[in-house]
Amino acid sequence: MDASFADFAANLTIKDIPDAVLGTMRRSFLDTMGVAAIASTTDMAKIGVKVAPIIGGAGKTSARILMNGTRVSTTAAAMAGAMTIDSVDAHDGTSPCKGHAGSAIFPALLALADTVPMNGATFATLLTIGYEVSYRAGLVQHATCADYHTSGAWTAVGVGTAYARGLGLCAAEIRHSAGIAEYHGPRSQMMRCIDHPSMVRDGVGWGAPSGVAAAYLAQAGFTGAPALTCEDAPEFWSDLGFAWRITSDTHYKPYPCCRWAHPSIDAARDLMRDNNLSHKDVARVEIKTFHMATRLAGQPPATPDEFAYAIAFPVATMIVRGQIGAPELATDTLQDPEIMRISQKTHLIDDPHLTAISVGKRWAEVSIILHDGRRFDAAPRSPRGDTDMPLSDAEIAEKFHLFADPVLGVARANEIETLTANFDALKQPDFARLLDLCLNAAPQA
Repeated sequence: MDASFADFAANLTIKDIPDAVLGTMRRSFLDTMGVAAIASTTDMAKIGVKVAPIIGGAGKTSARILMNGTRVSTTAAAMAGAMTIDSVDAHDGTSPCKGHAGSAIFPALLALADTVPMNGATFATLLTIGYEVSYRAGLVQHATCADYHTSGAWTAVGVGTAYARGLGLCAAEIRHSAGIAEYHGPRSQMMRCIDHPSMVRDGVGWGAPSGVAAAYLAQAGFTGAPALTCEDAPEFWSDLGFAWRITSDTHYKPYPCCRWAHPSIDAARDLMRDNNLSHKDVARVEIKTFHMATRLAGQPPATPDEFAYAIAFPVATMIVRGQIGAPELATDTLQDPEIMRISQKTHLIDDPHLTAISVGKRWAEVSIILHDGRRFDAAPRSPRGDTDMPLSDAEIAEKFHLFADPVLGVARANEIETLTANFDALKQPDFARLLDLCLNAAPQA
């Protein structure tokens, strides 16, 4: 068995991390905090905050819950923070793994940083370990498991590895932490939430605290079976530290809903704009896409969770509103009569060719048919935000402010943007300031 991932985690320094990787981590920091800000207002986040003190109240060592400020155990803070980010499906992801790392890695490591003083370089090193290990563990899990598991299953391994390094554990102890995290972490099946949209979401709400708890157990001498995702598939790990999955695989979302809906949303947006169409003229919509995407929630969604795991309704929202931003996350969107009309007239078609090519990418083809019989067809496309069609820094910043400004205020949002732009170079006092901006409660409206 190969435990080189543990040596990588134990020995990585900021000097070993390429500038491109650090650039991705800066973008992810800003993007994730914008999502966390708007997500802190959701019912799912509020439930996580309510339950966190029951899971682990504040003791001698405590951490603040992301964007809330309540002090609880680090394990409980990781849980509530992960549930917060996961409640708005707009955070960064990895298309090859069909999931997300940052929604677990950030809240777990921010909880650690709130208890163990560190500078930006240390935090960046831990983030890099957490992301890189998570992505590779996710690839192994998808390659070796019959079921499509949530991100919580493989981010537990990444959190367990990075958190153990943050506690100062040696390579052998880090190996145990990863093994404990994988063994005890959630093996939740993603399609259960696709078929039954609910607050269980992408599993990171339990993946993050599983990784945190695993690190503390390993620190205390608890032993774990080797993590199969790290040690039984060496072909996924042989280039660790040389080729970086972080830069090749990380994508960013322009819309707060399942990535599988994004190519359809983009196509509908372009058809409406380029042909100067009005939503009032739209009679029906046809969407050809890959098989699993056709299982997303139908028309109309009854809850924000069903909105997040849908295609027809978000596409109809884009057709009617011309955007899917913070205002569209409000519950009154679910009762918009024109969005409901177009959603109910949207037909999803399971296309074998698009299914065959939706490996590592997601494909869809959209047609809009008007009341007068005219038909507008878009070519098949994959989502914006992947590395072949990246969102610009300006687009990432615009999205951040769209989500953060109404919740945090412009001044606080601007300061987060400034500090995340070079967080890896921040000295401890300035990094502590960034922690305060991210962890303290948002001002009451």
